[in-house]
Amino acid sequence: MIVEADGGSRGNPGPAGYGAVVRDKLTGDTLAERKGFIGVATNNVAEYQGLIAGLRAAAELRAEVVDVRMDSKLVVEQMSGRWKIKHPSMQPLAREAREVAESFAKITYEWIPRERNKQADRLANEAMDQENEAEKAEGDKQPHWSGAVGDPTRIILLRHGQTKLSVDRRYSGRGDHPLTELGLEQAEKAAARLSKVDGISAVISSPLQRAQQTAGKLADKLGLEVVTHQGLIETDFGMWEGLTFAEASAQDPEVHRRWLGDTSVKPPGGESFDEVHARVRRARTDIIARYGGKALVLVSHVTPIKTMLRQALDVGPQFLFRMHLDLTGVSIAEFYPDGHASVKLVNDTSHLS
Repeated sequence: MIVEADGGSRGNPGPAGYGAVVRDKLTGDTLAERKGFIGVATNNVAEYQGLIAGLRAAAELRAEVVDVRMDSKLVVEQMSGRWKIKHPSMQPLAREAREVAESFAKITYEWIPRERNKQADRLANEAMDQENEAEKAEGDKQPHWSGAVGDPTRIILLRHGQTKLSVDRRYSGRGDHPLTELGLEQAEKAAARLSKVDGISAVISSPLQRAQQTAGKLADKLGLEVVTHQGLIETDFGMWEGLTFAEASAQDPEVHRRWLGDTSVKPPGGESFDEVHARVRRARTDIIARYGGKALVLVSHVTPIKTMLRQALDVGPQFLFRMHLDLTGVSIAEFYPDGHASVKLVNDTSHLS
């Protein structure tokens, strides 16, 4: 198979995206396409991301011999072993690409001129264009975020406490499980800590019982009512609900493998991380429209919290797979009326010690 990959940024660094194409070497037919927005990055980082996406797509198609073709001389020479990889931002990406490449019996790298890499280039630009359109659409709604110009909305993100599914590390999406005794204790400790924070105006929760119980502990201490927002609900894991990682992988090996690296892939009967991203963006806009410029506690689940942190950091989807959140972990992000954001705290569990 042939892998053609590209990446680019509008500014260097700047908003960046990647594109990749897998072709049948004999017929030239397109077998797979990949594209994605990765936040603010350099051209070279985006090109490496395109390479990784293309290699993963080829691996999913069970390729044995792969010819990589890119118009990035740097990536081709580094992956061929002729040039050293000196920049620290590219070293882990090159390692990741080599790890994926180990699944092939043979792989070669070839530089091609840009005019022969038009499809991958188009996909990279589409990824950047789509993200830009989404940001513009959100920006159109932002003037009513806050009546106090320049004052950020401080969002304190709290993951719920332990449930019976989290004990066994099972996929827990829309299943409505209550907290365990330990989970109630964790929620109580988190509430004791956050009740000391000045100026909290609202406690907003996912509709699921485990989040509602956690939110209720804090709301009681603050003398507030829990506000429910459907947009904060966990990812719908579909047919994987209640399964362990190993069980889901055994049940749907191909889909599960793709799902681990492609945020557009849905679990059978479930919801993709891209869909969660759009849902959380809408929820955030709605919440800030109602409570702009205030301090809020949002009680939610792993994926929505990671997604909101990702949006605050303005980074790509890889963040979802590399970020860990503990039960009742506390994170803080501040969102400004002009669209800027600042992450102040991530996954603090000091209240449990």
